[in-house]
This record gives sequence, structure tokens and C-alpha cells, in this order.
Amino acid sequence: MCTTCGCGEGEVTIGGAGAHQAHAHQHVHGGGTVHSHDHTHAAEHVHGPVQEHAEGNDHVQAASVHAPDPGAKRMVQIEQDILAINNAYAERNRRCLAERGIFALNLVSSPGSGKTTLLCKTIALLAGQAVAVIEGDQQTSRDAERIRATGAPAIQINTGRGCHLDAHMVGHAMEKIGLAEDSLLLIENVGNLVCPAAFDLGEAHKVVILSVTEGEDKPIKYPDMFRAASVMLLNKIDLLPHLDFDVDAAVAFARRVNPQIRVIRVSAASGAGMGEWLDFLYEGLARASAARRETVDGLKRRIAMLEAQLQRPLP
Repeated sequence: MCTTCGCGEGEVTIGGAGAHQAHAHQHVHGGGTVHSHDHTHAAEHVHGPVQEHAEGNDHVQAASVHAPDPGAKRMVQIEQDILAINNAYAERNRRCLAERGIFALNLVSSPGSGKTTLLCKTIALLAGQAVAVIEGDQQTSRDAERIRATGAPAIQINTGRGCHLDAHMVGHAMEKIGLAEDSLLLIENVGNLVCPAAFDLGEAHKVVILSVTEGEDKPIKYPDMFRAASVMLLNKIDLLPHLDFDVDAAVAFARRVNPQIRVIRVSAASGAGMGEWLDFLYEGLARASAARRETVDGLKRRIAMLEAQLQRPLP
């Protein structure tokens, strides 16, 4: 069991390659199925088979981090170790994204908030903009299939019994999906308002989605998630006339735990508020692209200076 969040041990799959690959060996079986057995040690133990299937639907499986039941002090240390390892992978992801001018968002919510429908609508409205999606669920590739139907590339991560994505999984998915420069990467996390709050994936922002079909007190029931998020999308607002949902209270609760959180009211069904959401995406894309160009231009200037110095006659 994961000492950080309590999620269970199980297979994790990521579009065709193991999420943890410290040392692995493979066996090729009849029919072309490749089984990779991987044992990565992070904090305490990571074990369980990693299976790589020769399928065309982008599907992977890897192992969960878990530990025996130690004392409280030891559990705190293990949790810190696990998060430190995750944060190192997250920083590597972040550098990779920055070097390519990619604007990445980590979309988090409880199950049924409408994340995938919102993503499909967003992709349709972003016609002409390069976008890729990493989908996180415990089982099935249904959401990735829905995204691919829009024409956007998508890769599915199945976490087994795990209740969140981690930076190592996402890093492998990024390698497999092939991200274009100056593009948008949308990471749809496992439906859970608890554990994903603690795990940085290398994203520019966490975006929490709260549906009006949920309670308006979610932000104070799950404060860590709303505190970690930069943006709250208040989704399914087209249903408000049929519900007893206090929008002002929901926004006030969110800002009680995070005064800086930006609230955007949207409906994927009616299109309401989607313009403001797209403006946020385009602003982020522009910043990421400008930062990449600035870095590239800085390197070019540095190289030019060094070349000029080499061409000077020796004293």
C-alpha cells in the first residue's frame, strides 16, 4: 500500500511501456506479446510485473510504490522520500516541456465532473492548435478513445488500484506520445480530489473542475486540492436552472482556501464560458512559446559571442 495516499498495489499501464524501468527484463510470448518484469526501488519497494502489450490502442502497465506498515516517524520519512523522488521526475518533465515551449495542464476533479467531455469540446474549439492528451484512469481506455475520435493524439495510463498519476508515469507517456513544439498538453488525472493534490507532474498549473451537480462545499471539504490549483472550472452551468446549487457560495468557499484561484464558469454542452477558458489556454501557450524563443535566442547570442572570441587574434 502506498504510504503517501493509501492506494493499493496493482498494475499500471502506459501506452506500451513500463512506467518504472530501473532494471527490467523481457520475455516474448506467442502472438507478439512482450512481458517486461521490472523492479524499481523508490523509498521502500516498488514491485509487481510490468506488462507491455503489442496493441494498437496505446496501453501500458507498471507497478505501484508501497511499503510495509512502519511506525509513524518512519511513515513520514517514507512519504517524504516518495514525494521527493516524484518531484525530481516532475522537474525533469517541466524542463523538457519548457525546452519545447509546451504549455501543460493537470486537470483534476472528482469522478463525473465532466472532464473528458470538456476536453473534447476544448479540442474542437482549438482547431488548428497542436494539442495532445494524457488520460489517467484505473481501468479501460474509453476516455483516450473519446479523445482520439476528435483527431487529437491521446495516450492512456491505467493505474490499476492507484488513485493518482505520478510524474514518472507522465514522463514515460510524454516520451511515447510525441509532443510538438509550442503545443498544448492536457493531462486528465484520475478522478480523485485527494491524492493528486500532492503529486506534481511537471505541469504549469493544476486546474480543478467542480461540477454544479456536486456540492458547493467541495472546496472546504477537499482544501488541499483547491489550494494547489491555479484555476477552478465551474462546469455544467447549463444545468443550474434545474439544480439547487449556490454558485456564489462555491466560489466563496474556493477563495477561502485559495484567495488567488481563478474561477471560470463553463458548459461544454452549451459553450457558455468557453471563450474565457480558451483565452486562458492561448495566454499560457503564448507565454510558453515566448519563453522557449527567449531561451533559444539567448543560446544563439552566447554561441555568437564565443565564436567572435575564437576569431580574435591571440595577443
